[in-house]
Amino acid sequence: MDSVHAVLIDIDGVLTVSWRPLPGAVEALREIRDAGLPVALVTNTTSRTRASIAGTLADAGFEVTARDILTAPAVTAAYLAERFPGARCALLNSGDIREDLEGVSLVDDDTFAEGAGAPVDVVVVGGAGPEFTYTALNRAFGRLQRGARLVAMHRNLYWRTQDGLQLDTGAFLAGLERAARTEAEVTGKPSAAFFEAALGRLGVPADQAVMVGDDIESDVLGAQRAGVTGVLVKTGKYLPETHRAAGGTPDHVVDSFADVPALLGLGRRR
Repeated sequence: MDSVHAVLIDIDGVLTVSWRPLPGAVEALREIRDAGLPVALVTNTTSRTRASIAGTLADAGFEVTARDILTAPAVTAAYLAERFPGARCALLNSGDIREDLEGVSLVDDDTFAEGAGAPVDVVVVGGAGPEFTYTALNRAFGRLQRGARLVAMHRNLYWRTQDGLQLDTGAFLAGLERAARTEAEVTGKPSAAFFEAALGRLGVPADQAVMVGDDIESDVLGAQRAGVTGVLVKTGKYLPETHRAAGGTPDHVVDSFADVPALLGLGRRR
């Protein structure tokens, strides 16, 4: 793979699980960087800001900074600024990511009655968690019925933690879309906009980049549709049944991120 000049890397399930490094991941990332390949850590994680993610990864031994990380919230902020300038947005998300939503006008439902809430133009759905109560989802449903647009940072159905697979946004988003008879505009992986933003940050064309992920649909096939070489790792949320039932075939499949330097032929480049 001598034509690869940049590497896009998912975080959760590839480098870490529950923010604990997977075996060989720290060393593999270091080897990729030592070979002079620029990297971008691209994640649909919506519970933390870029700075928080970078700090946690650094504490775990990864040599990264916030500049290396591209999150779904950061891409969403740019998307909202371009498509809905000045829009009043209602955010349904688990975790505080306002720092990465700079420039987005977020309404404060705490100042309104428990019913309909503040009038909004766009309902923005992030990562699922305890905040996804019946009241919160029903309020979002009401706003969609009144004409608000629906923007989702991703539609992942689940992710893996140290306690096993956990439900994520996609499980709730499908219900909102069907009930409100609308379709979400997705800004995170696997949207083309997300991969374009990552490639733009690294300054490389799609055919010179590789994407490493554990989600065959969002990470790997999404990247391949954008022209990026896809590498599926058998860690994190990887399941054999989802691999067999996927809508396409990954360009490459490896056991873990520790195998990626060899796949890239880094030893031959030195």
